[in-house]
This record gives sequence, structure tokens and C-alpha cells, in this order.
Amino acid sequence: MTVLADPPVEHPAPGRRARGGRRRSRAGRAMRGGKLAHAILVLAVLVSAFPFYWTIVAASRSNADLAKVPPTLLPGPNLMRNFEAVVEEADIGRALLNSLIVSGSITLGTVLCSTLAGFAFAKLRFRGRGALLSVTVGTMMIPPQLGVIPLFMLIAELQWVNQLQAVILPGLVSAFGVFFMRQYLAQSLPDELIEAARVDGASTARIFWWIVVPVARPGMAVLGLLTFMAAWNDFFWPVVALSSSEPTVQVALRQLGGGYVNDQSVIMAGTLLGTLPVLLVFGLLGRQIVGGIMQGAVKG
Repeated sequence: MTVLADPPVEHPAPGRRARGGRRRSRAGRAMRGGKLAHAILVLAVLVSAFPFYWTIVAASRSNADLAKVPPTLLPGPNLMRNFEAVVEEADIGRALLNSLIVSGSITLGTVLCSTLAGFAFAKLRFRGRGALLSVTVGTMMIPPQLGVIPLFMLIAELQWVNQLQAVILPGLVSAFGVFFMRQYLAQSLPDELIEAARVDGASTARIFWWIVVPVARPGMAVLGLLTFMAAWNDFFWPVVALSSSEPTVQVALRQLGGGYVNDQSVIMAGTLLGTLPVLLVFGLLGRQIVGGIMQGAVKG
């Protein structure tokens, strides 16, 4: 009987092991940013944050301080005084409330409608699905200025001029939102999960609320932030549909700093007040946004 011995195990030479260790350490160092990368990141942060910092500086200074050369780069003592001037010159409190109502309503409507439509285009099978999606995406190529006159004629017939619903209703549906949620759900929502829910007897509405919405929450947060910022910063349509007695923030800001010489410090103080709600919304949705970006990066 012949006994087969195990083949001898070849051990790598010490020099090879050391070179392999050096390769792994080099690869590990390659994944970490060097001093140049950190310097570029710090520079990018400073450049991005400087406009907001300059708004705080300008809002806390007087108009004479802003006219100095070189300009002052430190905040001053006039912030509260400029805030009081903003309240006196424009009904900023009512404008903030109107903008919050308009932006919140548009954001909720856009996120809900876009998620519903995106789920239908991504996972449901019905006749004409591709044609309807093409038409929806095609509307993004039409300049919005072309629809201002027909839209104003429509709200005039409905007697909605100078009312908030004239600004809210045209923005409740977004072609970009539908396409964005369709792409997100097509990659993030497995077909097997929907089929399992169908087998268990779940209806389409139950599948949407209990399966689709939890999966789409990061994408909904990103779309909500983008929609809120666009609605909050919109100036063109609110200034057409609303008057100075029922303004949004962007419409109210044009009333600031009037006179022979514009008071830039008061204008910057009003701009700072109008920016704070956007920062608050970003702070609330920031974790969901980062989670959605990381989820997309892992899936991609």
C-alpha cells in the first residue's frame, strides 16, 4: 500500500513577505488623504462658507463701514439695529410665514406626488408607461417663462390673484421629481420584495406606504431639500402672482434699502433672515441626505 505524502508547503522568502507588506502599507496610505488633499478641502470649505460669513459681517455693520477700502472683515455691533430696520421697512414676519406655507406645501406635494409617480413608472406595468415617462421628462425642456401668461390668465379666471394658492398649486408636481424618484426606486427597490408582498395579499396602496416609502426615504429627503430651496428662493412667479400686501420673503426683500443710496447693511440683514430657515431645513434633513448619497454610492 502506497502512502501519498502531502506536497511540501513553500514558504515565501523573508524579502518577498517584506515587499508584500510594503505593498499593503502603500495601498493603505493611498486610501488616506495627504496634506495636499486636506489643504484643498480646507480651501474649498473656506471659499464655500465665505459668502455666508460676509453676509453676517455686512448685516452687522453700517453702510459707511461697508464702503471702506479695504472692507472690514469682522462682525460689528449693528446686527439687531439692522434687523429692526428690516421689520420696519418690510413686513418680514408675514413674508416668512407666507414663504414657509408656500415652500412647505410645495415640498410635501412634490415629494408625495413624485414618489407615487416614480413608483408607478419604476415598478408597475401598464400600457403607455414609456410614452408617458418620455412626455414627462420632455416637459423639462420647455422654458417656464413660456407658461407665465397662460398661467396668470388661469389664476385670474379662478380669482386667485394675490392669494397663496396661486403660487402653491402650480408647483405641486415636478417633472424632475418624478424622474428623480423613478431612477432612485428602480435601483433601490427590489422586485422580489414587491412580489413577496403581493403573495401575502398586500394591495398596491399598502405596498406603497409600508414598503416603498421606507425604502425611498433617503431619496425623498434629497428631493424635499431641493424642492424647498427652489420654492423658498423663487422670485419670478411670486412677484407676478402676489402683491406687496401678501409677499413671500423674496418679494419682501426688494422693498429693503430704499432711498437715494441703497442701505446694503439692511439688505444683507434681510437676506440673513431669509437664509436661516433654509439652513434649519438642511440641518433637519442632513442625515437623511448623507445616508441617501452613501446608499447610492454603495449600490453604484
